Amino acid sequence: MNAPLYDTIGLDYANLRRPDPRIAAAIETALGDARKVLNVGAGAGSYEPSDREVTALEPSAEMIAQRPAGAAPCVQGVAEALPFEDDSFDAVMGVMTVHHWTDRAAGFAELRRVSRGTIVLCTFDPLAGVQWVLDYFPEMAELDRQFMPTMEEYVERLGAVEISPLPVPHDCTDGFLYAYWRRPEAYLDPLVRKAISSFWLIERVEEGLERLKADLADGTWKARYGHLLGRDSIDAGYRLVVSRG
Repeated sequence: MNAPLYDTIGLDYANLRRPDPRIAAAIETALGDARKVLNVGAGAGSYEPSDREVTALEPSAEMIAQRPAGAAPCVQGVAEALPFEDDSFDAVMGVMTVHHWTDRAAGFAELRRVSRGTIVLCTFDPLAGVQWVLDYFPEMAELDRQFMPTMEEYVERLGAVEISPLPVPHDCTDGFLYAYWRRPEAYLDPLVRKAISSFWLIERVEEGLERLKADLADGTWKARYGHLLGRDSIDAGYRLVVSRG
């Protein structure tokens, strides 16, 4: 996991990345009847179930500092070396964290080691298709190909898995990269971009922002993508991967 990056972008992250209740419901359903849950790469605590015994693990001190009062206890550490005994948890979960691991083979093995059963991971399929955001920031597509595991890798590492789309609602409250697919003006806001790690990892951000701003002003964006404005949700490539052990 990239703790130094999140030590930088983590400022005010909790306010900009509020869990969306529809995504939270999908995670809760996938966790089933698990009572003792480990949340790996927990950040400020998004999507941690409130009605279960949760332990959080997070590498970034800045993110840990933003966890609200009453949040689950948090241990500073990394997925590749979990400081827990074998079979310590009924289930392990992680939300958009796998692509930050420095050794995915070790991370997956550690998740399986400490879980007595279920592993629930929210991730992104780099082969799911092109979103309009990439037309303005094409470098992000290369980031996805470089860092995001394919769905086949989850099968390779975890065995049989259930993979299902996580639709992104048009009013998604969690400000991840494609959350604003129907609110393009949001990407022009530096506070919005601050909470999206991809914008910190590419070089030609200003160039893309200028083109987006111009296309919104003269109607080009609407002409190209206006068909999206009537949709309530889209499949933007986010996936829920569940291993039952």
